[in-house]
Amino acid sequence: MNRMKSSFFVVGVMILALGVGLIGFAQAEDDDGPMSDLRFLVVKDFNGKPVRNAAVVLHPVTRKGKQSKGGLELKTDGEGHANIDGIPYGPLRIQVLAPGFQTFGEDYRIDKPELIITVRMKRPGEQYSIYDNQADPKKPDDKKAPEQKPPQ
Repeated sequence: MNRMKSSFFVVGVMILALGVGLIGFAQAEDDDGPMSDLRFLVVKDFNGKPVRNAAVVLHPVTRKGKQSKGGLELKTDGEGHANIDGIPYGPLRIQVLAPGFQTFGEDYRIDKPELIITVRMKRPGEQYSIYDNQADPKKPDDKKAPEQKPPQ
């Protein structure tokens, strides 16, 4: 008799698991809204030539504008192209990183079946420090002591 009860229990658990799995699948089908195919072209800003092996990072964005956990990284090919299909409509943060260039970052609203995004990578800007002497080298430095003439 105990064997019979445990068999029914196992069968019941299997049916319950199958039912929950089917419900989850049905909900996933309902959540699948329109999808977009994204096409990226990453080029150098100063001459328009492609940037190869640039990292194109896609981050989902919440309704409140905050970056969600997770993300996806693509790499550009020799012609500066990267592609991905099946990205759901909605906000998406896109970052592009490449050695020797400023990091690019911008939020996009994905709302078309195909979206082509061209990113123009800029050279790094000059860096400034509060510790460097920022005075014009042609002008005398204000912080120097005034010149003293020897007594005559």
